[in-house]
Amino acid sequence: MGKIIAIANQKGGVGKTTTATNLAAGLGLENKKVLLVDLDAQGSATISMGFSFNSIKKDIYDVIVADTTIEEVTKANVCKGVDLVPASISLVGAELFLLEHSKTKKNVLLEKLASVKDSYDYIIIDCPPSLGLLNRNALAASDSVIIPLQAEFYALGGLVQLLATIRLVQQLFNPSLEIEGILLTMVNIHTNSSVEVIKEIKKNFKEKVYKNYIPRNITLSEAPSHGKSIFNYRPNCRGAIAYRNLVSEVLNNG
Repeated sequence: MGKIIAIANQKGGVGKTTTATNLAAGLGLENKKVLLVDLDAQGSATISMGFSFNSIKKDIYDVIVADTTIEEVTKANVCKGVDLVPASISLVGAELFLLEHSKTKKNVLLEKLASVKDSYDYIIIDCPPSLGLLNRNALAASDSVIIPLQAEFYALGGLVQLLATIRLVQQLFNPSLEIEGILLTMVNIHTNSSVEVIKEIKKNFKEKVYKNYIPRNITLSEAPSHGKSIFNYRPNCRGAIAYRNLVSEVLNNG
């Protein structure tokens, strides 16, 4: 049975989609069968895998609001070992739909993913940058959550809010949800702020903080515009090495 991991942070620009896409691609390179689920209306993971919105006929929105199955919208083999459930701007309407159908659709993603969970080793969900119903749906469906955290002081406040949401989901929907790990991103070890944030996070969360961090690396931001993972774009750059190390940690954690 596959492991479902949500990549979540309500703050945008912290490397969430970069982590989701490259973790999925890296696991695929390790001969794991992976499903990448884009749950962000910006469709960044979809674009990062080489698709345009015009090329998508049905996406995760149709899965949430209609009888469409995960299998019907899945794009196979977007890179080695990785299938994709795409998203588009239509997903904006899903929040209102979930609110209006809160009694019957509160765990719709969990129910829809159940049909494919046995077909994959890992299902990686790229969550939206919010604390809304889509995010809660993703957390309710997941076995664990990875939190990308920018190594800047102001990011700590957002972490407190996200942890409160995780506790709420644990209490109401998914008591077995675990924090897979906190991933420090956009790290510049030559600045005092990054160093201090790293110390503070490690002091408070100890073994939950991944040993490896993701450095500031311009190549990581270039790869999506080419519709490629970092491993297909620049496999020997610092960013690729960092995500390869993350993949190893995730595999070692089971």
